[in-house]
Amino acid sequence: MRSGKAKTKTAVMTLRVSPMIRAAAKRAADHEHRSVTNLVEVLIMDRCRALNIPLETKIAKETPQ
Repeated sequence: MRSGKAKTKTAVMTLRVSPMIRAAAKRAADHEHRSVTNLVEVLIMDRCRALNIPLETKIAKETPQ
């Protein structure tokens, strides 16, 4: 059971994919009752875990140059 507020999204990631990949992502997300954004997040988290890449809890802010 979830408790508390939902996580606030604070970063934007834009990417370009072929229409075929976009359609496949939409079908996969629909199949799992997810948004495409959530599907991408889950795929990235799963891949990081598989590669033993830690998921940072604090993200360092980029400093302007």
